[in-house]
Amino acid sequence: MAQIFPQRFDLLFRLVIGATLFSVVGVLVAWHEFIAPAAGAAVEQIVPFSRKHHVGDDGIDCRYCHTSVETSGFAGLPSTATCMTCHSQIFSDAPMLAAVRESLRTGRPMQWIRVHELPDFTYFNHSIHVAKGIGCVTCHGRVDRMPLMRLQQRLDMRGCLGCHRNPDPYLRPREHVFDLDWHGESPELSRTLHRDYAIRSAAELTSCSTCHR
Repeated sequence: MAQIFPQRFDLLFRLVIGATLFSVVGVLVAWHEFIAPAAGAAVEQIVPFSRKHHVGDDGIDCRYCHTSVETSGFAGLPSTATCMTCHSQIFSDAPMLAAVRESLRTGRPMQWIRVHELPDFTYFNHSIHVAKGIGCVTCHGRVDRMPLMRLQQRLDMRGCLGCHRNPDPYLRPREHVFDLDWHGESPELSRTLHRDYAIRSAAELTSCSTCHR
């Protein structure tokens, strides 16, 4: 069969493929080094919402605001009506809550800034992690001690793979997933939970398609 394209097209094709791969790697490195928030950095919000006050002092459960964390990939953000459940009665005239009152008056949602944000090429589902007994504190840290929300650790591929290769130390009973102060870990319990939760093999959990779909 006669060659359809000139031989130089083979070289051009290789150069295009190489340049594409180089660009993808470059984007990943740039995101990790320059775009992804640094661990420990507090994020300023439209309202200085303190989890230390709401969770640590008042004992409000994570699910009161993050209503879909057990049922969907996205944990959910509270509506203004949720905030005003309490703040129509207490601190109702506080200057720092002016944006909340304005949101309720106009019907425009609050513009919160994502603190734990993964790149678009990464798939993460909150509900499956909750169902498998991964506590909130594993990724988010002791939010009950944070006046302003901050990253406990960089959410990068290394951290995800470390957990997926050896998830047992992070497993806990489902009833303690939202307990930030739980300290009942033991090798025996981890092995039992691994079996009961039907945790997949490390090879399956570290397959590219698990997190990149």
